[in-house]
Amino acid sequence: MSLNKTELVAKIAAETGQSQATVGSVVDGFFAAVSETVAKGDKVTIPGWIAFESADTSARTGRNPQTGETINIPAGKRVKVSVGSKLKAAVK
Repeated sequence: MSLNKTELVAKIAAETGQSQATVGSVVDGFFAAVSETVAKGDKVTIPGWIAFESADTSARTGRNPQTGETINIPAGKRVKVSVGSKLKAAVK
């Protein structure tokens, strides 16, 4: 089973007594802040839980799996997500 955004907002609202609209705004604000910060190249850390940061990727050569043709993949950026100790412990 997975938890989508609507279900997450409803669960947080039920646990905190806040309205779903309020919680939805906070969740949207959280993701906007994370996106903006990581896009600038800075790191977002919630100690013990999760960390988001950007990472540069090098240019490299790849292969089209259907044709076997060699292709050049340009350098770029990706998002690196690291799990903290509290989240790891909760999963065990």
